[in-house]
Amino acid sequence: MLELLKDNVWLIAFIIWGLPLSYYRSNFRKIVYQTNDWKINIKPLFVKEIKALFGNIYSENTAYIKARNFYRFYLLIYLILFSFYQFYGKS
Repeated sequence: MLELLKDNVWLIAFIIWGLPLSYYRSNFRKIVYQTNDWKINIKPLFVKEIKALFGNIYSENTAYIKARNFYRFYLLIYLILFSFYQFYGKS
């Protein structure tokens, strides 16, 4: 059992870190597209979302700024985790 966990530590790390991603992305998209409709989670609207992530489209909206900064941090950790996997995780 311990060997199985050791062999799949990267998969386990990605799954654990990825579980709340849909929740955070949903909150961020609802702020960006200014809707509370659940269908925003399945629509493939990306241009405004990318502009909002890397830019500042609602500078006066503090909820947007907090969500954007947290989402950036969350994705940065994902990038770091993936980088460690690329450099150290391959057998």
